[in-house]
Order: sequence, then C-alpha cells, then structure tokens
Amino acid sequence: MAFVSGIALGLSSAHMLKRTSRMGNAQLARFMPGPSQRRGVAVTTASQKRPYEGPGVAPSRNVIGGELHCCCAEVRDSGIGTGFFRDGFCSTGVDDTGRHTVCCEVTEEFLAFSKAVGNDLSTPIPQFMFPGLLPGDRWCLCAMRWQQAFVNGYAPKVFLRRTHEATLNYCKLEDLKKLSLDLEEATAEVDRLEEMRNALAKSVAMPDADTPAEE
Repeated sequence: MAFVSGIALGLSSAHMLKRTSRMGNAQLARFMPGPSQRRGVAVTTASQKRPYEGPGVAPSRNVIGGELHCCCAEVRDSGIGTGFFRDGFCSTGVDDTGRHTVCCEVTEEFLAFSKAVGNDLSTPIPQFMFPGLLPGDRWCLCAMRWQQAFVNGYAPKVFLRRTHEATLNYCKLEDLKKLSLDLEEATAEVDRLEEMRNALAKSVAMPDADTPAEE
C-alpha cells in the first residue's frame, strides 16, 4: 500500500467524500483546485488564506502558542496546497489520524530516507491531491514521521510558526527549535505574546489589600 506523509493511502472514496462534504462551497473550491489553479495561477496568496475550520478541526495554534501561519498555499505550480485539508496549513482534526502537523522544508536526504522506510514522498499521486515532493518544497509532514527522521539524523528543517501545536504530543519543542528555519521570528512572536499577556494581567489585576474600597 502506498503512503503519503506517513499515513497509508488507503483513503477510500468514502473517506475523501467525508472530508470534502464538511466544507462549504468556498472551502471546497480551495480544497479541489480549479482549472486556473492547475495552470499554476494561484487563486489566493498565503497571506490571504485562512485555515479550514469545521466540525472536529483543532484550533489553529502553533507550537509556540500563537496563531498558526500558512505553510505552503501551493506546491510549485501544482495548484495543490499542503496539509491534511490541502488548504496550505498544517491543521489537524479527528479525521487526521496521521497528524500532518509539522511544516518542514524537505531535503534530498530526507526524501531518500523516507522512501527507504516505506513512505515515498517523491512520487505524485494525483487521485489524492499529492503532487510529489522535490528538495526545497514545503509540506505538512506527519509528526511521527518527522520524529522518526529526527532520531535517525535525517529530519528536515521546520517552521515553528507554521507547525501545529498538536506536534508537541510527538516531538519535543527543543528538538524542533534545533532545526528551526524561523527561530528568530518565532522568538520575537513569543516575546510579543508575553508582553500582551502581561499587559492583560495588569489591566485585570485586583487592587492591593491596602487599597481602600470605593464607597
């Protein structure tokens, strides 16, 4: 059986229908690329896109506690976005048993390792909207597959702000940071979030015990 991003491609037609039937027309159009997208004309840019939301979909937060950023809205000129929902984000939900949550930039070494362990990510499989990956492509990898590659010394580098927080159930944040391509930006975002939390805490702080209550 073929594998894509660490989950068996035993995705039946019924399962694919289940995934798309939960989407409205706008999301469905984004999930199933139209003719203009197949010609390489992106309908939306990464900055305009929002992650798919629906029943059973986990909140869009990244591993540093901020808003999940887009990983790849379109792989090369394929008209296909990455992610379980093919919306460009490493979102996850109850149907995503493979946890496609790690936004990474694949390398030749990683692709060779992945193929060697039975997870061929280089061969396109159009019926499952999988374009096949080349070195330098960004893709939402299964968290367990990234961890497997990390242990064996072949893990691709990652984007912390684009990696879903569910990844932390399988991978350590410290390990992700070691191979982060956006550590500086992620650190700045963490600092900004901390400042916002501190400001909020001060605004709702209770008055000191010595402060007389207003009549």
